[in-house]
Amino acid sequence: MHITSEQRLDDDVREREFTLDGIPGILWTPASAPAPLILLGHPPLGLRRMYPRLAARARRSAAEGFATATIELPGSGDRPRWPALEQARADLRRAMEAGEPVGDDIVDAVVLPLVEKAVPEWRAALDALLVLPEIGGPVGYSGGVISIGIRLAVVEPRISAAGLFAGSLVPRAVFEEARQVTVPLHVLLQWDDEGNDRQAALDLFDAFGSKEKTLHANMGGHTGVPQFAGDDAARFFSRHLK
Repeated sequence: MHITSEQRLDDDVREREFTLDGIPGILWTPASAPAPLILLGHPPLGLRRMYPRLAARARRSAAEGFATATIELPGSGDRPRWPALEQARADLRRAMEAGEPVGDDIVDAVVLPLVEKAVPEWRAALDALLVLPEIGGPVGYSGGVISIGIRLAVVEPRISAAGLFAGSLVPRAVFEEARQVTVPLHVLLQWDDEGNDRQAALDLFDAFGSKEKTLHANMGGHTGVPQFAGDDAARFFSRHLK
């Protein structure tokens, strides 16, 4: 891991940008150390575009005593373009704009290559982060592409709890993997999310194999997540990572 920049935010949170095998990332640590770690997932829109939201989540987590980290997803931001993935996303947009059903072939093409490439990168980042003296204790995963969170929860034994944002574009193969998830789950569902099939999201929640799983459903669209939903997520991670 190579640190490329460092600054102190005004609430004494230490922010470090880094690269790991050419993959950009950001690490935020609170003044108290060592701290449990939460991996911050995000949609494939690029770290620069997502930075304000990620930094806000990181600062809120730091106030609760957590370190947080994120990495750039394949084909996003400053990473090399991924033409096949871009074509799959264009096919998805066309189907949705035309009001056509989104077939399994499109979902698989959009999601599965991303999961297959991103999950090993998250695990490599975790290897590098956990050797730092300011990181200690259990690890959680929060937000981002739900299929990446599902795969990580299945294959990565160091993840002790996961907070997921419910989405319906989940390949059948990943849906089956959800039955293997056993860590505690906190799942957020926006009831009127225009981009997600509500019933598909509910079916996925039902499929999770975790003995402790909570579904928090709120009225509103994709960007209408209420403030108290973040408070609920913070309490969830405090229970399971401290």
